[in-house]
Amino acid sequence: MFNELRQFATLMRQLPKMKEEMEKLQTRLGQITAEGDAGAGWVRARVNGRMELVACEISEDAVKTGDREMLEELIKAAVNQALTRVRQQAAEETSRLASGLGVLPPGMNLPGLT
Repeated sequence: MFNELRQFATLMRQLPKMKEEMEKLQTRLGQITAEGDAGAGWVRARVNGRMELVACEISEDAVKTGDREMLEELIKAAVNQALTRVRQQAAEETSRLASGLGVLPPGMNLPGLT
């Protein structure tokens, strides 16, 4: 029981540093980007670590097909691929932060971020 209280007290002392690091992480997440593409490059999407779509490019060839359903599927596939990639990068950043603060052991993932 005393060991748990000691760990809790240590954690409480680290709160100001943790808050500062979390603010840095939020800034960093806005800077992380990942791209996804579909249809052999007909559609490209870029998202940031805040899970915001920041760019979507559609090639002239894709537009010329006139196939709206196919284009919608390509957009969805490109965005989902970019989101998957940026989630992985964000999880790695968060894990690095947590292990640097001594909150999590190195290599241990945070639930919901992988």
